[in-house]
Amino acid sequence: MYFLLLHAFSQVTSDSAAFKSRKLRLDEVNLVSSYYTQSGDHSAIQGGIGSEKVTDLANGLELKWLGWDARGRKNTLTAGLGIDHHTAASQAWISKTGASRHTDGLRIYPSLDWMRENEKKGSSVSLGAYYSNEFNYQSFGLSAGISQKTKNNGEFGLKLSGYFDQVKLIYPSEFEPATFGSGGRGDHRDYGSSPRQTYTASFSFSQVINTRMQVSFLLDLAEQHGYLGLPFHRVYFTDGVDSVERLPSNRFKLPIGLRLNYFLGDRVILRGYYRYYQDNWGVRAHTASLEVPVKITPFFSVTPFYRYYTQTAADYFAPYGEHAHSDTYYTSNYALAKFSGNFFGGGFRVAPPKGIFDTHLSSLEIRYGHYTQTTDLVSDVISLHLQFK
Repeated sequence: MYFLLLHAFSQVTSDSAAFKSRKLRLDEVNLVSSYYTQSGDHSAIQGGIGSEKVTDLANGLELKWLGWDARGRKNTLTAGLGIDHHTAASQAWISKTGASRHTDGLRIYPSLDWMRENEKKGSSVSLGAYYSNEFNYQSFGLSAGISQKTKNNGEFGLKLSGYFDQVKLIYPSEFEPATFGSGGRGDHRDYGSSPRQTYTASFSFSQVINTRMQVSFLLDLAEQHGYLGLPFHRVYFTDGVDSVERLPSNRFKLPIGLRLNYFLGDRVILRGYYRYYQDNWGVRAHTASLEVPVKITPFFSVTPFYRYYTQTAADYFAPYGEHAHSDTYYTSNYALAKFSGNFFGGGFRVAPPKGIFDTHLSSLEIRYGHYTQTTDLVSDVISLHLQFK
């Protein structure tokens, strides 16, 4: 892959500052790989108890082409492809015997984005298309966006997106016909499916306050309807009888965010972020984070970071064995429970002006993060980002 990239970049004229090419050319390649692992004991598949052990290996490739049309407008075309492979011990318990072979999965998600920017007017338009597929879930998305810069170093942005999903109805073994076997991939192919739609309007405004400070305001309006649970999430009632989680068929989400970047001298940047979230399921959440990139040399930097998150429980959540049959909606998925979490770690980035070892590899970044949650969930993630220019 590396030699193919060298061949692709070798066709780019080195003196690009003297003119603007009218044809799209490969300008940037990003390779991202990450490994994630978690442990816990509140599996939603077993009704709020049992192993939550998960491992995930994710790999992403992004190709970005750049060019100018006859009217001098900048055009950017970005194609991406992501492939994730994950394992989950809890998925074995879709069958009560633990015999299910749904213990690993493959997710593939290509994307295509186009943006046209009029640098003279300070405006841009964009379009995007996205697809994601795994064994029990399929999603197709579209987006459109516009932005406009102001005369006093500000910028407004609006992005509309819609995702149209199909959830495969894989039920726990005790709710399926005996002919379905253990719940393995090859046991049967006549699962039904149920639709889910998500519509989002994202508003943003960024403003350069002075040479050291920049602030951004973010607002999202998100509406979901359709089948919003997962059919293999069990719920146990107070009498020990189990069922499948039942949730409302609509959900409205309202996140409001604030970003503040401050340049503390030539070597240190403070990147602060706060978000408030609420929805009509009763969840209220706060997120606060701080990231501090420190430039050790002109080409080498380290970035420690910390994020705190806390939320209230959804109206429909109760732990294992605490739901009543009279409840209209019920779930024991701890993603909807009351909890708080701490995520911290750091990374380093190398970006010499002539590339690493005088190659097209313009930057290399490695990051590590450790997460703890008051529900006893613990996770670790390490990622590698290679950028070719």
